Amino acid sequence: MTSAGDVLELVRSGRASTRSELRRLTGLSRTAVVARVSALAEAGLLLVGEELASTGGRPPGSILFHKDAGVVLAAAIGRSRSQLAVFDLMGDELGSASVDHEVGAGPDAVMPPVAEHLCRLLDETAAARTVLAVGVSLPGTVDPVRGVSVDSPVMGGWDGADLAPYLEEIGAAPLYVGNDADVLARSERLGHAARFRDLLVVKASTGLGLGIIAEGRVVSGHLGGAGEIGHTKVDAAEGRPCRCGDTGCLETLAGGWALVSRLSESGQPVDHVRDLVALAQTGDPEAKQLLRESGRQLGEVLAVAINLLNPQAVVLGGDMAAAFDVYAAGVRESVYARASALATRDLQFLPSTFGDRAGLVGCASMALDQVLNPAAVDARLLERHDVPATT
Repeated sequence: MTSAGDVLELVRSGRASTRSELRRLTGLSRTAVVARVSALAEAGLLLVGEELASTGGRPPGSILFHKDAGVVLAAAIGRSRSQLAVFDLMGDELGSASVDHEVGAGPDAVMPPVAEHLCRLLDETAAARTVLAVGVSLPGTVDPVRGVSVDSPVMGGWDGADLAPYLEEIGAAPLYVGNDADVLARSERLGHAARFRDLLVVKASTGLGLGIIAEGRVVSGHLGGAGEIGHTKVDAAEGRPCRCGDTGCLETLAGGWALVSRLSESGQPVDHVRDLVALAQTGDPEAKQLLRESGRQLGEVLAVAINLLNPQAVVLGGDMAAAFDVYAAGVRESVYARASALATRDLQFLPSTFGDRAGLVGCASMALDQVLNPAAVDARLLERHDVPATT
């Protein structure tokens, strides 16, 4: 039976804006639609009737998702920088900040300033709004049920660490934690996935990761480890020590950290992959060559994933993809040489929809999906002792 949560999803997605449209789409009776809409309005999730009189001359029977009924917070935790933002319930950014920290610092060093800046952003942009959820992304494998990192080769001290206590000042909002590449893929559900239901989303930054969207759904794998492409063993890297503690990983050749080390050894003043990309964008031949070669090496492994999954498009995101033309040229070269003709026949290579904001957008999308999905909305209504969600 169509619940109140299902009704909210129809309005939030723009498929319905009146009670009559809801009746047509759901087959519910007039009484049932009124009951569900009333429960959602009382919970502050819908604006109806007279409340819309001042929102552009909409007719009295109109229904509108109340995007200002609350906010979600996003924190994309990186190896040396964390990006933070506040979003309304439609996923529009209200304010943002960033926090630099020591490379590979643990949660005791990173999370207190993250919490402080999030509280400050709330005061500046949404002081009177309820925080419905917090979305956090971390490098490495994440257990989404426990909401913790379980295998991060670059963030010592994070595995198994409970992050919720660090965010107590924000309130009782639930915390959702995701892998950084999966979160990048989630951002594309608001971008390229509107056109393509099957995507591979590359995060090419300090490390290398892969997010997978299959039939519109982000696929994380059995233990949350799907897409750990950077730690695939490749013959050309045999014997090279990786930051994960193993040897022979693709990252030792193509990861941003390896490129920065190589460029630094040649005398270039670079500390981060963003410095390397900036050099490439100003035409530095060595930096451009390193990025293109990284793309080629990634493409050799990516071609296998393309043959297996047959995506419609590959999205290139992360710091290295900021030099899209150079990096994508290397990726294409290997993919077209190694993947099957069928898998590459219609394949497109696309830049990330949201650029360097993709991690934040993905964190917000993850949080919104959790708190505004029909089951969560129905549970919220029942907790309020409103009209039962399926009455």
